Amino acid sequence: MAHFEARTSTTPGRIVVTLTGECDLAAQPELTTVLSAAVRAAPVVVVDVGGLRFLDSTGLHGLVTAHQAARANGRRLYAVNASGPVATVLDITGIGNLLRPPADDPQLAG
Repeated sequence: MAHFEARTSTTPGRIVVTLTGECDLAAQPELTTVLSAAVRAAPVVVVDVGGLRFLDSTGLHGLVTAHQAARANGRRLYAVNASGPVATVLDITGIGNLLRPPADDPQLAG
């Protein structure tokens, strides 16, 4: 079974969710639980995907669903630090643009 981990840390006004390993169907329950809790708890959620080696459609769906939940409640969710195959998947699908943080917030630079 592929390894996946989602860790959270809190700073004033935001939660950072750090994802590592392989985000696939097996990781979907943990990803959904962690992102849902983060979106409910903070006005800004930053998802650091720099530690992911793999991201499939279920992971993309989890990110988009959390983004939509955040927006519906006047909150924001961004993905940062994408590289390699994960960056490619985010770019090809357009989700990279959807979840890109604003350029004028240095705390969100990835």
